[in-house]
Amino acid sequence: MIKVKVRLRPMVRRLNLPTVLKTAILPGDSMERLFMATQVGEIFYIGNGDMRTFLDIRSRIIQLGVSGGGYDERGLLGLAFHPEFYYNGLFYLHYSVAGTQGPGALPDSFIPNPCDPNTLNLRWTNRDTHYDHIDTVEEWILPSNGQPQKRRTLLYLRRPFFNHNGVNSLNFSPETGKLVLTTGDGGSGYDPFNLAQDEMEIAGKIIEIDVVQNTSTYDPPVVTRFNELPTPIQETLTVMVKGVRNIPGISFQRYDNHYIKYVGHVGQDLVESIFSFLHYKPIPVTMLTQASSMNSKPDHEGWINLGWRGWEGAFPTSMIRDCSEHPNGDEKTIAFFNEAIETSARRIQPLTSYFHKDPRPDKFGGTALTGVQPYRGKAIPALTGSVVFTDLARKEESRTPAKGVLAYTRVRPVCNLHDYSVIETDYNFGSQSAYFVTLGTNLDQTKLYLGVYGSMKVTDFNQGTVFEIVP
Repeated sequence: MIKVKVRLRPMVRRLNLPTVLKTAILPGDSMERLFMATQVGEIFYIGNGDMRTFLDIRSRIIQLGVSGGGYDERGLLGLAFHPEFYYNGLFYLHYSVAGTQGPGALPDSFIPNPCDPNTLNLRWTNRDTHYDHIDTVEEWILPSNGQPQKRRTLLYLRRPFFNHNGVNSLNFSPETGKLVLTTGDGGSGYDPFNLAQDEMEIAGKIIEIDVVQNTSTYDPPVVTRFNELPTPIQETLTVMVKGVRNIPGISFQRYDNHYIKYVGHVGQDLVESIFSFLHYKPIPVTMLTQASSMNSKPDHEGWINLGWRGWEGAFPTSMIRDCSEHPNGDEKTIAFFNEAIETSARRIQPLTSYFHKDPRPDKFGGTALTGVQPYRGKAIPALTGSVVFTDLARKEESRTPAKGVLAYTRVRPVCNLHDYSVIETDYNFGSQSAYFVTLGTNLDQTKLYLGVYGSMKVTDFNQGTVFEIVP
């Protein structure tokens, strides 16, 4: 693949940890603005060369960084503008709700033991009391000459652990016009309760929400399963994808009269992956719940399955341990053999993958995939028509301070496995760590924006910079 070099042009500095970067045209405005959502609950936009506050919901966000040494995966995770935002002022938020902190679903960290069936068949019991927090998906409106205000709550989701809640989790499908919510598997590691493959669990799915339908329910119940939702809300939901571990959103690229969908998939121990698919057949939640009540299976034809927890990308999910006999080697054991067999024929293969350890000189060892965006611009010709992605930081012990990675891959209409290439950047971050935490684009996908943070801790404030990626 062609070696590509780009520049990073700073747009905003001293920002809190950015989770979403996307553009919109404000009602009554004539210019496309870059909006930046932060994990702590702020939304800014750039107007006339300066940064302005669009919305501040920090008081609505759960207290972040109180455990885990300041690292957290909760907060303001999703922002999406309605396709008719310019005319109707509607936008949507996904965030972790203040005052909902719970003890968690398990008292200790989870590690599966293939020799102990009890660890392979755990169930999430006492969900009303044993959970970590509650997420909400809300509809807001920007009235003419007014301040943004909440209109209604679409979902309240009880989450078992603090991590794997997704990021950049809300986007509108240009194909269906529906709001798309990406949910992680609920957290911990190895998906202890196998929520991602359970068709009745909301966790570990990509869900379409028909926001046009009026459910007459403005205060829905707190749920974890589809069949706990009132029927009017069930009728607004369809499931696109299951078998999701953790995910930095979904993006769309026009191809003839259809759209290729790209899904970044954060791995467990071995590999990070990008999946793509063109055609799919979403299953209405009402059909899922009806099948569940009758102990039958719905029609799975055309339903997308990423394979987790039996598969990590293109590989059976493995447990990796140091070899005592060979200090430089690893012992690898298939963690969930039966599930790997069961889902092997029903899952799709990734478009491209990269490993946490890769000795090849033109590759890198990854940590976590943080963004995937198609690029249709002409300013960087070598990237035109490609798919650009970011990783949090190179996993190289000798590389300090930490620095994220920008890379790209080409897509083929058949969407089969393809190679990738690292994109070289010219920016000198000096002695400061530079974690690449999010990737965004504008409305016609001709510009790319990169969010960088100087720390892994959400409690280390004002260490963020938003760049435009330019030739």
